[in-house]
Amino acid sequence: MPLVGDIALSSVQQIDHVMSAGFQRIAVPGLDGDVLQRAGRGSHGIWIRGVLSGDTAMDDLAKLQKLAAAGTEVSFSTDITVALELEQVVVTDLQAHAVAGTAKLVGYDICLVESPPLPPPAEVSGFGGLDDFGLGDLGFDADIMGDIAAIANDVAGAVDAVMEVADQLSALAALSDIDVGGPLQPLSDAVGSVGGAADSFKRISAAMSELLGGD
Repeated sequence: MPLVGDIALSSVQQIDHVMSAGFQRIAVPGLDGDVLQRAGRGSHGIWIRGVLSGDTAMDDLAKLQKLAAAGTEVSFSTDITVALELEQVVVTDLQAHAVAGTAKLVGYDICLVESPPLPPPAEVSGFGGLDDFGLGDLGFDADIMGDIAAIANDVAGAVDAVMEVADQLSALAALSDIDVGGPLQPLSDAVGSVGGAADSFKRISAAMSELLGGD
């Protein structure tokens, strides 16, 4: 007696198992016959034909109709699936037949299709997932990317500090254009000597910032 979920199908007349091996036929010019390429088997299909009879016939039909309308996955077991590994199935088709002049008797055809579990979702791994292709065996440590990122952040902070010093030096260098004379003249000359250093600092810091992806 086939069992679909918690519904026992009695008075079954015929059960058919349908399966496609997943082969595609490819014609090759000059070759007699086709080349067969397999893309993977399709889902198992189970067709069941039977009758519902007795006082519970309409109640049993209602259960099948609700199951087909819901489209939920259910377990399935029967003798014909002895060599198959069916975990879950869904009802894809249901046909009911009522014959005039018969009471408490309903014929049905139901199709069950295998619904395999989905593979686990992809996960982001070190170095874009290339560590799964033997980089670890080649002596490449994908975890070093995290260390490089930390060092880059430290260098970026140092560049910002250098830029700030360069701006201050530029401001001091601008004072060299003021002719103060008198006792302040030595100070003005000293400030003027830092002008070249300020320009060098700015060029170096700007190059480092561009290298690290800064603005």
